[in-house]
Formats: sequence, structure tokens, C-alpha cells
Amino acid sequence: QVQLVESGGGSVQAGGSLRLSCAASGNILNINTMAWYRQAPGEQRELVASITSGGTTTYTDSVKGRFTISRDNAKNTAYLQINSLKPEDTAVYYCNAMIIATNHEGFVTPFDSWGQGTRVTVSS
Repeated sequence: QVQLVESGGGSVQAGGSLRLSCAASGNILNINTMAWYRQAPGEQRELVASITSGGTTTYTDSVKGRFTISRDNAKNTAYLQINSLKPEDTAVYYCNAMIIATNHEGFVTPFDSWGQGTRVTVSS
């Protein structure tokens, strides 16, 4: 029905950069807020950044000035540019989106969708 697929994770040294992508697919009518979460080993999942359909962004304090969230509504894709990476940024990064789509019966349905995650590892 709807699917989110993340990409762009990898292993980098401290100070490096990565660009994560999150592509939504399915019978999509509209995507409201898109967000990036992360979960470090042994930790709870935390909200990193979010962006509304109108482009309003929010960031958790620890990433302000280093992370930039953006989206391309025409491509149903969100991005997370991560600069000045630190070892404490090591985590699995998940995309989340509130998607309005038609289900298999053709009914308009809201989907709180999650991707499978992409791993970011930062070495010192």
C-alpha cells in the first residue's frame, strides 16, 4: 500500500558527512510531516528532525547546526544532510511519514509509515 525506503547510510570518520534519503511509494495522495528518527544501541528511538509539507523544520538540540532536513514533494522523498558527524551520532536512522493514500480497496486511508532503517557508524 505505502512503503518508505531509506538509503545513504554508511561508515564514516568523525567530521565526515552523509546524505540520507527516504523515498515513499504507493498510491499516495498526500504526505504530511516527514521525520527522521534514530536509535543507538541500547537506547530508545529519538526524533532527530522533522519537516512539514509546507517546509517548516524542527531539530533536536544535539543536531542543530549540523543536520539539515529537506524534502522534494514532487518525488515524495525526504533527505537528511548530516555534517560534522560525531561518534555519538552512530545509530540506525529511520524515516517516518504521515501518508494519505488509497488502500487496496480504493479507500482513502492515513498511514503512519516507517522505513526499515539505514545504519550510520561514525568512528573517532
